[in-house]
Amino acid sequence: MDALHSDRTLLIKAKGGLGNRMLSAICGLLFADLTGRRPVIDWRDGSYAPEGENAYPLLFDTPADMAAPDAFDDWQGAVSPATWQGSLDVPAARMVHRHDPSAHSSARIYRRFCTDLSRLDAPEALAVFWCYLPKFARLAPHLRRDPRFAGRTRNAIIEDYLGRYFTPNARVRAAVESEIAAMGRPHLGVHVRYTDRKVPVHRIEAALDRKLKDQPDAAIFLATDSAEIEKRFAQRYGERMHSTDKYLAADGARLHEMFSGPDGVTKQTEAENALIDILLLSRSAHLVCSRHSTFAETAILYGAMSGRNMGRVTDIDRLNAKVVVKRIVQDYL
Repeated sequence: MDALHSDRTLLIKAKGGLGNRMLSAICGLLFADLTGRRPVIDWRDGSYAPEGENAYPLLFDTPADMAAPDAFDDWQGAVSPATWQGSLDVPAARMVHRHDPSAHSSARIYRRFCTDLSRLDAPEALAVFWCYLPKFARLAPHLRRDPRFAGRTRNAIIEDYLGRYFTPNARVRAAVESEIAAMGRPHLGVHVRYTDRKVPVHRIEAALDRKLKDQPDAAIFLATDSAEIEKRFAQRYGERMHSTDKYLAADGARLHEMFSGPDGVTKQTEAENALIDILLLSRSAHLVCSRHSTFAETAILYGAMSGRNMGRVTDIDRLNAKVVVKRIVQDYL
């Protein structure tokens, strides 16, 4: 244990949906490199695996040298921030609830539970990183001063870290290739979030219909969190519409809020199905979505990694001033 704890470490916690935690984790990985810390991704919060089990190495081919987060549960030294002292095994959502049950919607609550991103010299050997949404703008001044990152675009940096740390597991990769083969032709990707946040479906459909006029023989791949939307699109677009065979709660509950599902449905398999959706969206000839969703944004970034989706995205909220301003503000908070 002494050898394990001899280096400076950044424990990267998570809260929320898959796209959020992936892009937020990349912020943490960047901060670890900026501060000379060893990153440890801790997804034991019960969202995508049983609580206490780290979902990250279940879903991705993870670096062999990354330590397990439970190795730090008995850490006796100082922690940055001190809020985590003696609670390193506790999920971020529970820590927020302990502090203030009404604070989950606060855009700045993460600052209480995240090491100070404005400095790179925190003296504590162990630091904790957590943010609900990615904070690349807050890291930008550090990145500009670091020769490893200076002059590189944000997207290029993110794509690099996606490739290094977020290669989906073998089951996910095989399922993607199987679905591509089953469609047998180029497909238009569509992402519709319709549980906790509802995008304007009529605008999605209008944008998709315009693309179908240009590509009348294309298949459609729909990624959605809603059984209602899946039924609606199947009725509207018929046999050309494809989707993954995944569990969609009748009450509209989000995957990471699911306590238990029917026999054979587990949080891990449904998280893998979400990754399949992301990768199939990334392989589409054109993607129709709202980039306000980090799920769609992650698919776009995966696509850019392999030279796809560059400029081939219809973002229905591109000119939505409220959405654009909110994204910018959240990035800097």
